[in-house]
Amino acid sequence: MFNIIIKDNYDEVSSEAFKVMKEVVKKKDCVLGLATGSSPVGLYKKMIADHKSEGTSYKDIRSWNLDEYVGIPHTHEQSYYTFMHENLFDHIDIKEENVHVPCGEGDNIEQNCIDYEKSMEGVTVDLQVLGIGSDGHIAFNEPGTPFDSLTHIMDLTEQTRQDNARFFDNDINQVPTHAITMGLASIMRARKIVLIATGANKADAVYGMIKGELTTDCPASILQTHPDVTVVLDKEAASRL
Repeated sequence: MFNIIIKDNYDEVSSEAFKVMKEVVKKKDCVLGLATGSSPVGLYKKMIADHKSEGTSYKDIRSWNLDEYVGIPHTHEQSYYTFMHENLFDHIDIKEENVHVPCGEGDNIEQNCIDYEKSMEGVTVDLQVLGIGSDGHIAFNEPGTPFDSLTHIMDLTEQTRQDNARFFDNDINQVPTHAITMGLASIMRARKIVLIATGANKADAVYGMIKGELTTDCPASILQTHPDVTVVLDKEAASRL
């Protein structure tokens, strides 16, 4: 079931997403599912500001991130480990041992996938933060990913790599070709989901997610079957609804 909120601009979108987050983190030992990319940065800034001004604590909160690039070290400036620390973790009181980000390094990435999925056994995410790709992917679950998928290695499509090239000096050759990602079934276990999308380039994907056919061609369409999804959009991303 979708609760759709449409706002005028990115800051208002981020504020609405933060309202959802603030309700959840009132439960001081909650579990957060976190995303990277440009969509949630405004939300994270508001979480940081609230932590500093209101004293909202994350010391008993645990988090699991959706995904990570394969083949670059976690210390790389564009790794999602680095992204999360720079944009959130370093500025709140969450404990490092409570932070979980997939490992895209080493000789056995398949085992890393198994280990990451196992780390979530017995854990229910209270709020999963999502963005959506221009091709309808969520996390790095590209079109064609089975709805019953668990944490796995994903070949990144040309479109996804082009979309992410802006983070790599606009050089697609620097963008990794693979990622480790939570699967669609992993994501769907969350109690509540908030998805953030802004910009006209997301309008087709948003339409497919909400009003399109339930199909792996648009991985985000699986959210039609989740009981509690808040979708926060700007007017451009909502333009086809």
